[in-house]
Amino acid sequence: MNWNSYIKSFQSYLKIERGLSKNTVANYTFDLERLTKFLLENGMSISPEKISEEIIQQFIYSVSKEVNARSQARIISGLRSFFSYLIFEDYRSDNPMELIEAPKIGRKLPDTLSVEDIDNLIAAIDLSKPEGERNKAILETLYGCGLRVSELITLKISDLFFDEDFIKITGKGNKQRFVPIAQSTQKYIELYKNAVRPHLNIVKGFEDTLFLNRRGKQLTRAMIFTIVKELAIKINLFKTISPHTLRHSFATHLLENGADLRSIQMMLGHESITTTEIYVHLDRKHLTQIINKFHPRKM
Repeated sequence: MNWNSYIKSFQSYLKIERGLSKNTVANYTFDLERLTKFLLENGMSISPEKISEEIIQQFIYSVSKEVNARSQARIISGLRSFFSYLIFEDYRSDNPMELIEAPKIGRKLPDTLSVEDIDNLIAAIDLSKPEGERNKAILETLYGCGLRVSELITLKISDLFFDEDFIKITGKGNKQRFVPIAQSTQKYIELYKNAVRPHLNIVKGFEDTLFLNRRGKQLTRAMIFTIVKELAIKINLFKTISPHTLRHSFATHLLENGADLRSIQMMLGHESITTTEIYVHLDRKHLTQIINKFHPRKM
């Protein structure tokens, strides 16, 4: 069995047994293919069953010249998972990644937008265009519910439980959660769903998909990024932002207004509270307000 066969088996394992997203599987596959390319270029004919820690160290050293520490850590994590899988399937008895340490990476705090920034972004949407109401509903949903892009574009009409003020979200690893949705956000979704969406020629298979492109198909991740970036340019917002910035702003604004981390964790769909702590950025002004309000010696 050659490397490609092992990689395909690993892909099936990640999708079916681990339930990982397409993007995660694609990243793991890319890193393994990068390793096989390294072996080929250096004339090393060796199987996954026999490859040694020394050879993998050579590969990682080679890669370290091309990518940053965060990418190196991802590659090492992916390779460790691959060789753990080989042990699980009895192809190997040891993991050559066991003693290989990932580089230390600092906690990266994402950019956040102010409420005024978000209001300006949404106000810049041209409602005279056919896609205007859709784009407004998209931004309101991203910010109002703190969704990932992948969760937004796969949102179904059948996932809307507006009578209970919730929507059902399918997140990473196909894990589902219910997220509360404000009446104002429901209003924008209903306007798009009832007044705009019925005029599209919906392609078979996308009848239940909420947000559609003009061809009646599911929107792509790239399209959502484009919508957000073009609006940022339109209002002269000189920040590097993405749809994920709206998700981070959702969490930050909730925390700043008194929401507890555990509730935010559940709404974001984080498995660990530690992830939420890293994700939620508190500026110094807010911390100063907390001290002034709650510390017994604030005077």
